[in-house]
Amino acid sequence: MFYTYGDVRLHYEDIGTGDPMLLIHGMGCDMRIMTDCMEPVFRKHETHAYRRLYLDLPGMGSSTAPLAFASSDRILETIAAFVDEVVGDRFALVGESYGGYLARGVLSRRPSDVTGLMLICPVVNASHSMRNLPDEVMHFTDDDYLRSLDAKDRSRFTDSFVIADKRTHDRYITALRDGMDAADPTFLHVLSLSYAYSFDVDARIAQLRFDRPSLFVTGRQDDVVGYRDLMQLLSSYPRATFAVLDAAGHNAQIERSDPFDTLAEDWLDRLEHYAH
Repeated sequence: MFYTYGDVRLHYEDIGTGDPMLLIHGMGCDMRIMTDCMEPVFRKHETHAYRRLYLDLPGMGSSTAPLAFASSDRILETIAAFVDEVVGDRFALVGESYGGYLARGVLSRRPSDVTGLMLICPVVNASHSMRNLPDEVMHFTDDDYLRSLDAKDRSRFTDSFVIADKRTHDRYITALRDGMDAADPTFLHVLSLSYAYSFDVDARIAQLRFDRPSLFVTGRQDDVVGYRDLMQLLSSYPRATFAVLDAAGHNAQIERSDPFDTLAEDWLDRLEHYAH
């Protein structure tokens, strides 16, 4: 399905019926990284129905957009219009990596409409040089399996994963590789130059004190966005469960899928039983 906003053609999938949930992926991939980790959770969680709306961000996946939209402000503007016209009032919100930055932008604009928030290895500081990253990152690899891969695939895979074995490589192919290949490199480059919002999104949220069920899942070995910066925001989310998973990098939801699934199901339970 496609939604048109100006010259943007936004690809999305609308799965299931029930309470709406908007799920936003990270930079340089597509919605498959979200369907890969979240759809198994929904298949196991049969106590409540959700209408899941997955986006391909502008310039990524099957979405197209002119370079004028290659900034976080313009992408947030596009998502806000999509929410108004497609998602509607009262929805839960999930964001992964850069999608976690965008999700907080949506929250800052529609705080009374967001019923719950999940952030997966989210970007906190838009500036790479300002991120508080782990000093040392350990890797857990199956060297025999890695030698079976061609050099290019092995390099791309191991650059992205702390646990590098057949299980995580299979998930990498399903969730990431094709989506990364589909992205528009020129759009991504221009976006990287306008990556930060023109406003302080976390200062706005701090004034709101968002008191609805939240979940933050991070990787202890995440050397892309880290986990410490997100810890500094906890006071703004008095209903947040915060998890730092060991043996997990920037794809913690894949590398530590069992605890991730448990945490995600707990978040859904809290949405259903402990919301207000």
